[in-house]
Amino acid sequence: MKLSYSILWLDDQIDDFIDDRHIKKINDFLISEGFEPKIITVKNSEDFFNKLDKSYDLILTDYHMEHLNGDVVVNKIRKECNIFTEILFYTAQADLSNIDKLDRISFLQTSRNHHQTVVNKVKNLINLTLNKFHDIVVMRGMIMNETSDFDNEKRELLNSFIKLEKYKDKLPQLTNRVFGEISSFITKKKEFADNCIKNRNFDKLIKDNVLFSADKKISAMSEILKIIGCEDFSADYKKEIINIRNDFAHAKLEEEKDSNGSIVRKYFKKCDITFDQEYCKTIRKNIVKHKKNLEMLKNKIDE
Repeated sequence: MKLSYSILWLDDQIDDFIDDRHIKKINDFLISEGFEPKIITVKNSEDFFNKLDKSYDLILTDYHMEHLNGDVVVNKIRKECNIFTEILFYTAQADLSNIDKLDRISFLQTSRNHHQTVVNKVKNLINLTLNKFHDIVVMRGMIMNETSDFDNEKRELLNSFIKLEKYKDKLPQLTNRVFGEISSFITKKKEFADNCIKNRNFDKLIKDNVLFSADKKISAMSEILKIIGCEDFSADYKKEIINIRNDFAHAKLEEEKDSNGSIVRKYFKKCDITFDQEYCKTIRKNIVKHKKNLEMLKNKIDE
């Protein structure tokens, strides 16, 4: 999940929800949670299935509709479309007790205050999906993706700016600032490094993640492996972990659509590398492999 939150809502009386500003309440709720809401409303099943794809975070549908009952819609979503997005299946009129309950479907039968009851349930389901989203691994991946996208966008903006003829005379103003900040940064880092080297302050130096980067860390591990007489896995680690992480950090999220324009697949891509499901499986295997390598090294050091 990214910072957007998408809902597809099918109800032949959807205008009542719109007129009563209940959809706005859900929209405002998502904004308050720090998301960019996208709520798509449709009145009939044809429009619904034309818009349906795997990109939605939540699907809402009424049971009692004029031309089609909601249980038919739900079964088609799961069994024909193979989409397993969270679904809220609600009604004010039908008995849901005998409905075949498929996975990840919430059934809601309302009485009084039908609209508000549905809105409250929607908020509860949103909170459920947000709790899943707040998982630290997912959050870390989201932050990496968003900040990498920002970096790519800023780089493109800079490239566009420096090519503009109308700002040609202002270019030195920009370059002087950037070169000045880089020069100052290098000077400070060199002073710090020289001081650490002079005083043999190794433990202080290795805490600096700029000077003692991931490459430098694995290079140090390589030397330790040689010292204790173990097989050196540093080259594989650079190739399978560091390089892949760097590529992944700067990959762009792309979408594959069918002939109807519906999203059928999302994946990350950088140059000739496609971070699809199969590739991510390989990455996971490499992570497990190198966790074991580092654990082996730790055990050897602790012997």
